[in-house]
Amino acid sequence: MGLKSINHFSDYFDCIVLLYSALGGISVSDNQFNTLEEFKKFREKMNEEILKRGTTNTKRFWALDSAVYKEGAIDSKTKELMGLVASMVLRCDDCITYHMIRCAELGTSDEEFFEVFDVALIVGGSIVIPHLRRAVNTLLEIRRMQLNGESISI
Repeated sequence: MGLKSINHFSDYFDCIVLLYSALGGISVSDNQFNTLEEFKKFREKMNEEILKRGTTNTKRFWALDSAVYKEGAIDSKTKELMGLVASMVLRCDDCITYHMIRCAELGTSDEEFFEVFDVALIVGGSIVIPHLRRAVNTLLEIRRMQLNGESISI
């Protein structure tokens, strides 16, 4: 497949990732969880283990991470949306999933999510596109769970 037959750089990048993956280099998806429930259970279990065994510095970081998203001069929803943009630009799928859940808990509309996705694309460039796809998939799962009356809370 020549470069001229590929419509977007992200498609080219995806082809490279697939090829590299086929050669045993990396996984095709950074996201190892099939459902939000799997993500939440793993996160809870590992956070518990980390906090049980972690150093004072680890515990201080955890406390700071929680404190920074609390209401202040900037409301919590805006802070979580900022966290979502940063996570998308940094390409951290676990972080994206976490902030997607928190934003949904705080009442973020689909329109707000997609505007935030636009900011992440502008700041991060086309490398964000694979993570955008997973974020949209997560949003669809969040909305399905909400429609079914299932808890999305972290």
